[in-house]
Amino acid sequence: MIEGDWLEPLKKEFSKDYYKKLYSFVKEEYSKYKVFPPSKDIFNALGLTPLSKVKVVILGQDPYHNDNQAHGLAFSVPEGQEIPPSLKNIYKELHDDLGLYIPDNGSLVKWAKQGVLLLNTVLTVRAHMAFSHRQRGWEQLTDAIIYTVNQKETPVVFMLWGKPAQQKAAMLDGTKHLILKAPHPSPLSANRGFFGCSHFSMANNFLIKNHESAIDWQIENIT
Repeated sequence: MIEGDWLEPLKKEFSKDYYKKLYSFVKEEYSKYKVFPPSKDIFNALGLTPLSKVKVVILGQDPYHNDNQAHGLAFSVPEGQEIPPSLKNIYKELHDDLGLYIPDNGSLVKWAKQGVLLLNTVLTVRAHMAFSHRQRGWEQLTDAIIYTVNQKETPVVFMLWGKPAQQKAAMLDGTKHLILKAPHPSPLSANRGFFGCSHFSMANNFLIKNHESAIDWQIENIT
């Protein structure tokens, strides 16, 4: 369920036709197939990062589709799971940009709790079938979430990696917010400009300039 300070601006979505169809579709998928993330984690990004606390938005695409990976935060996996290739490249860029060490786990909960909204544009996926829940209505709901963040009075950093994320720039107020674009961090595209983009230091500089506390991007080792 969507709760907290997200509920008021998003509740009008629940009565729209697309949302009713999406709700029915997702409910049926969970009843018939293995679907990720676990249903209790679908809105983890909103639960861990209240609207009032959002400072940075990092947009992903759809959840990881292999066992025990997706837990409702874009690019993140639970502690103890192998770090996926895209996240390895994010960690490499953090090392090169801010000098941070490469951690031994892929849980980004620490970021979420500091105001980094780790939002996928599609929030569920059938096991082992990438993009299987695209074009079912999630995109409209997550657009509404992005629109809601864009309406915030306080400046927000949007990190748009890859073309699908960059298409959201048209929704955003670039006079108020910082909109950063780069290729996706996947191994297929990271060498085309994700490495060296310096988005993390640019984000912190922008936040400090706007009288907000910087994000502590270092994910600590668990061993």
